[in-house]
Amino acid sequence: MNQKKEARPGASLFVVRLLQGMMIGLGAVLPGISGGVLCVIFGIYKPVMELLASPLKRFRTHVPKLLPVIIGGAVGFLGIANLLSFFLEKYPDPSVCLFVGLIGGMYPSLLREAGEKGRTKASWISMGIAFVLVLALLSTLNVLSVQIEPNNGWYLFCGFCLALSVIAPGMSFSTLLMPLGLYTPFVSGIGHLDLSVLAFGGIGAVLTVICLARWIDSLFWKHYSAAFHAIAGIVAAATLAIIPFGSFMKSGVSFAANVLCLSVGVICALGLDKMNSRFPKEA
Repeated sequence: MNQKKEARPGASLFVVRLLQGMMIGLGAVLPGISGGVLCVIFGIYKPVMELLASPLKRFRTHVPKLLPVIIGGAVGFLGIANLLSFFLEKYPDPSVCLFVGLIGGMYPSLLREAGEKGRTKASWISMGIAFVLVLALLSTLNVLSVQIEPNNGWYLFCGFCLALSVIAPGMSFSTLLMPLGLYTPFVSGIGHLDLSVLAFGGIGAVLTVICLARWIDSLFWKHYSAAFHAIAGIVAAATLAIIPFGSFMKSGVSFAANVLCLSVGVICALGLDKMNSRFPKEA
């Protein structure tokens, strides 16, 4: 009996980490969500970055702990692409509202993480500057309505943005790809297992990790509070930019559907955060 009781926490933790990995995989492709932010919220950003920055050195110590996260991430990333393309095409506004609800429900956890080592004036200043700069950038891109013809070179760029959304929390890769018209073809290519999209996107992601992971890990290690408050500002701006405000005014049905999706997103995020709080963060 004692052995069974002792086995349950380990099994439960594996399942939770698997679910977290799936959420991170979803966050890597969902508009406005960053896989890196979800790593922060779930308390696994530090070991993930240590593994990416020094894969050979950290392989034995970190891979066994992160294995369920890696498996879940792959399932969430590849499994959601086709489904995501379908819902974004058929029900764009309710889908985005669901994503906004997920981010909103997780935002308190992000703020708690940002203040884990204290808050200073520099923390709030970095948060405000990041918010203003990102909101201005997104507004400019939307006004310009820049469109690009996708090709292998641009899929390299998509891979760069994808990797950046994991190693630099708050930098959702859809933030740049959507205004450029690259998001839908990239996600569709992933969902249909298009080898050119997967190959060039993968190369771009790997090169980004090799070149930037160690530097970003050092940045967050030395300037924890300011860096994470900047993340909070980026997430707030990116989320505000994708809210379909006009859709709420179309009709009563549209308003009700959007509010329902927002509520479901918030409830799911809060439930996952509550489940996650029962387990210790990875050291």
